[in-house]
Amino acid sequence: MTAHAFTRPLIIALTAGVIGLAVPHGAEAQVTAFKQTVAEQAARSDGIAAFYRARDFEPIWTGPGDTDRARRAALLEAFAMAADHGLPRDRYDDRALVAQMQAARTAREMGEVEVALSRAFVQFAQDIQSGVLTPGQVVSLIKREAPKRSAESLLSDFASAEPAAFLRALPPQSYEYNRLMRAKMMMERQMEQGGWGPAVSAAKVEPGQSGAAVVALRDRLISMGYLRPTASAVYDDAVTEAVQNFQEDNGLTVDGVAGGDTLTAINTPLEERMQSVLVAMERERWINLPGGLGKRHIRVNLTDFSAKIVDDDKITFETRAVIGAGGLDRQTPEFSDEMDHMVINPSWYVPRSIIVNEYLPLLRRNPGAVSHLEITDSRGRRVNRGRGFSQYSASSFPFSMRQPPGPRNALGTVKFMFPNKYNIYLHDTPAKNLFSREVRAYSHGCIRLNDPHDFAYALLARQSDDPQGFFQARLRSGAETRVDLDDPVPVHLIYRTAFTTAKGQVNFRRDVYGRDARIWQALRAAGVALPAQRS
Repeated sequence: MTAHAFTRPLIIALTAGVIGLAVPHGAEAQVTAFKQTVAEQAARSDGIAAFYRARDFEPIWTGPGDTDRARRAALLEAFAMAADHGLPRDRYDDRALVAQMQAARTAREMGEVEVALSRAFVQFAQDIQSGVLTPGQVVSLIKREAPKRSAESLLSDFASAEPAAFLRALPPQSYEYNRLMRAKMMMERQMEQGGWGPAVSAAKVEPGQSGAAVVALRDRLISMGYLRPTASAVYDDAVTEAVQNFQEDNGLTVDGVAGGDTLTAINTPLEERMQSVLVAMERERWINLPGGLGKRHIRVNLTDFSAKIVDDDKITFETRAVIGAGGLDRQTPEFSDEMDHMVINPSWYVPRSIIVNEYLPLLRRNPGAVSHLEITDSRGRRVNRGRGFSQYSASSFPFSMRQPPGPRNALGTVKFMFPNKYNIYLHDTPAKNLFSREVRAYSHGCIRLNDPHDFAYALLARQSDDPQGFFQARLRSGAETRVDLDDPVPVHLIYRTAFTTAKGQVNFRRDVYGRDARIWQALRAAGVALPAQRS
């Protein structure tokens, strides 16, 4: 029997058969030995130790009653489902736990089993609820901490709950997680059936063509679910429409032509797409917040180059976005915060890194350079450029730089603030040409919006009868104006190379910063495996 071969009837039989774990009530010496062992074994974890101290080291797993038996059965059954959630199945080693339970005869052995089950439960509960990995340890620019519950809290809540129901409620309950899980299971079935078939070996395939490349493209699209089964070998309207739908789902230019980027995406192996889904499920566990993401929230998916307003799980506004460029010093970090105001006709206060790395070298050569920016001292007074700046280095340059409001301002006409230590915000931009590109990673880290005014109207609609008139009146004044949001809105900067639509369709995007590749490597090192890789 493999470590993954436990079925529900077998789990029930095994856990029912370990009722010998119960310590006889009349054997005081055995009770004492049991409790001493529990205390010793639990001491390795402060949370587990605190839980057992609070209950005078009484068991929750190894008692003689139906409740303890139900807990054992529910835990082993949950372990059997771990791989469905993209968890490292062998980490919980249910086979070894069952063998340990069956072999336990002495009070000391029973105490060891008690704590072993608690340790395995805590590991599983934290993994499935908050993630297998610690985000910032894998990618330093993921500036979020998974909402991990303590061992003591998990054990205390579990001990007073219906076991199976408690374990079922641990994974994220979001629509996105459930849709990703369904997609994963469908992909597993496709892998068992041989995947998506041969790749399309052509540089470009266009409407009107016929031949082997069209047949390969047709068969690939059928396997992926974009085209109904057909024997046609012609790149006809049906194939064109299927390619367009595929392009839309993959963030590509929708032209119906299977060119280089489209064929690269079509030829991406099913196994690689499965990895993206498993990473997305792990990422969803990292934001498994007690109150959810917020009834109304702003979601910026960096790989999708988009910003969305979401109300009650429905996208009510969406716009294209430009994110930070690929260099480590410009990549947009991932974190969550709360937007509490916008600034109409903003000034741009140049970040220190841009001043010393980009503008100071220009000023050292030519004091009149970047004349659209004001240079000010620590008291806000404008600095006379006539003295020059050649005497300053990056570490000694004492001045700040500011671009006043105006048509050429780098932030455009409005910025949306969720104050954070990374100095990241959403804003307008005069560089509108970038929004027509497929890959939009050009900024210094902040998020530029294609439709900032409409974004502002959508936010202000909750507090103004005429949000457009309200906004435009302040814009026409030319004065820098702060507008507070009556109800601050959570903002989540996320990074998903795989995500779903409300209908369950999986979308895929480029791993623009290479972050998901690193996360997959870390998950694999932790024991997460694709179905074909399991023993």
